[in-house]
Amino acid sequence: MSKNSIVRGTVLLTSATFISKFIGMIYTIPFESLVGATGGTLYGLAYGPYTIFISLSTIGIPLAVSKFVAKYNSMGDYQTSYRMYQLALRLMFITGLVTFAILFGGANALASIYIPDNSEGIAVEDVAMVIRMISFALIIIPPMSITRGFFQGYQSMGPTAVSQVIEQFVRIGFLLAAVYAVIHIFGGTITTAVGFATFSAFIGAIAAAIVLFWYWKKRKRHINLYIQQQTVDRTNISSRALFKELFSYAGPFVFIGLAIPLYQQIDAITFSRTLINMGEAQAVIDHAFSNINLYGHKLIMIPITLATGTSLATLPTLTKSFVDRNKPLLFQQINQSLQLIVLFVLPAVVGMSILSHEIWGAFYGVNDFIDLNGYLLGWYAPVALFFALFTVTSSILQAISQQRFAIYSLFIGLVLKSILTIPFLQWFGPQGAVIATWIATFITVVANLWKIKQAIAFSLRQFLKRSMLMGIFTIFMALAVAVVRYLLHFVVTYQDGRLANVIILAITVTIGAFVYLWFSYHSTLLERIAGGRVRILDRIMKR
Repeated sequence: MSKNSIVRGTVLLTSATFISKFIGMIYTIPFESLVGATGGTLYGLAYGPYTIFISLSTIGIPLAVSKFVAKYNSMGDYQTSYRMYQLALRLMFITGLVTFAILFGGANALASIYIPDNSEGIAVEDVAMVIRMISFALIIIPPMSITRGFFQGYQSMGPTAVSQVIEQFVRIGFLLAAVYAVIHIFGGTITTAVGFATFSAFIGAIAAAIVLFWYWKKRKRHINLYIQQQTVDRTNISSRALFKELFSYAGPFVFIGLAIPLYQQIDAITFSRTLINMGEAQAVIDHAFSNINLYGHKLIMIPITLATGTSLATLPTLTKSFVDRNKPLLFQQINQSLQLIVLFVLPAVVGMSILSHEIWGAFYGVNDFIDLNGYLLGWYAPVALFFALFTVTSSILQAISQQRFAIYSLFIGLVLKSILTIPFLQWFGPQGAVIATWIATFITVVANLWKIKQAIAFSLRQFLKRSMLMGIFTIFMALAVAVVRYLLHFVVTYQDGRLANVIILAITVTIGAFVYLWFSYHSTLLERIAGGRVRILDRIMKR
C-alpha cells in the first residue's frame, strides 16, 4: 500500500466534505436574510433531534461496515465482506423506517422539552411541525450510508465524495427556492418556510441515493470479479456472528457520530431556560442561540471538514496496518493523521477568532447584534480544533480495536458539559455555554491521546514537537493578521457594511495564509507532514 494513501483519501473526501460544508455555510447568508434569528433558532431545534436519530437509525454501521470490509478484504475474503454488506443493508431499511415513525410521532414531546413555558417566541407547535418535516429523510439516509461505507471499505472514496456534493447541491437548491417561494410568493409564515427548509434533507437524500445506485451498477462487475477470483476459503461465520462482530465495531461509531449534536442538545435544553430565568431579553437569546446552534456553527464546521475527511480515509487504512501488525507504518499513519489536523485547523481557528466580527459581518451583514454575534463567534471558533482532534483520535481508537474507550471519553466530556453549562451561563452569559464546550472537548482529546499512547506504545513526541512548531507559526500568522487588521481600521472597519468586511477579510486572510505557509514550507514542515505532495507550493515559492 502506498505510504501516501491517507493523504490521497483525505484530499478526496476532504475536498468533497469541504465543498458540501462550504455550500452548507454559504446558504445561511440568504437563509438568514429570509428567516432571521428566529427562523435560525427554529431550524436548529429541528436539526438537533434529527441528527441524533440519524445516528441511532444507522447505529454506527456505515463506518463499521467500512472497517469490516477493509479487514476481510485484506484477508482476501471478499465473499464475507459482501455478505455483510447485504445483511447490513436490510437492517438499515428497517431501522430507517422505525426511527422515522418514532421521530414523526414523538415530535410534540420533543418540542416541549426545548421550549420553556414562559417563552415569548417560538411555540411548541412550530418546533413539532418542522421536526415532522425533517423526519422523512430517515427513510432513505440509513441504507444510502451503508453503501458509502461499503465503497470506503474498498478504499474507493469517489462514490462517497460525489454523492455528498450532489446531495448538498440539491438540498440547498430546494431549500432556498422553497423558503423564498413560501415567504415572497405565497405569503406564508416563517414556520412554514423553515418546515420546507428541513424537508430539503429528504430531497437531497433522494439525489444522493440515485448517484450511489449509478456507481453501484458501474462497479458491480469489478466487485463480482474479486469475489469470483477469491483464492482463500470463505470464512464460515453465521449471520448472527457476523452481526455480533459488526456491532462490536459499530457501537462506538454511534456515540462518536453523536458527539457534536449531543453537545448542542445540552445547549438546546439549558440555554433559553437559564437565560430567560436570568431576565435576558428574548431577542438576545434568539441571536445568541442561533449563532452557536446554526449560523456560527456552520462557520466553525468548515475547519472540521478536514477531520471528517481524514477520519473516513484513515479508518480502512489504519485497520489494515493494525491487522497486518505493521507497527512502523501504523505509527507513521497515526502521526500523519494527527499532524494534518493541527497543520490546517489550528491557524484557521485562530484566524477566525481574530477576525470574528469581520467574518460575521461579511456573511450575515451588519446589524444591531453584530457585536454580540462577533464576540460569540470569536469564543466559539477554537471549539473546531477540539472537535476535529476528537473525531480523528476516536477514529484511530476504533482502528486499533479500542472502541470502548472512545465511548468512555465522550461520556466524560458530556458529563462535564452538562455540569458546567448552567453555572457558566449564569456567570459569563451566553459565552458560558461555549466555554463549557471548550473544557469538555479538550478533556476528551487528552484522554483519547493518552489511550492511543498506552494501547499500542505509540510515542506522542513527534506529534507534540511538530504541534509546538505549528503553534509558533500560527503566532506569527496571528500577529501579521492583527497588525494588518489594525492598520486597515484607520480606513475601514467591520461596522461599515458587508462589502467593507469582505475587503478586510480578503486582505488579512491572504497575508495571514501567506505568512503561515511561508514558514511551514521553508521549515520543510509541509513536506514532512504531507509526504512531499507540495509541488504546487514549490512552484509558487520559487517564483
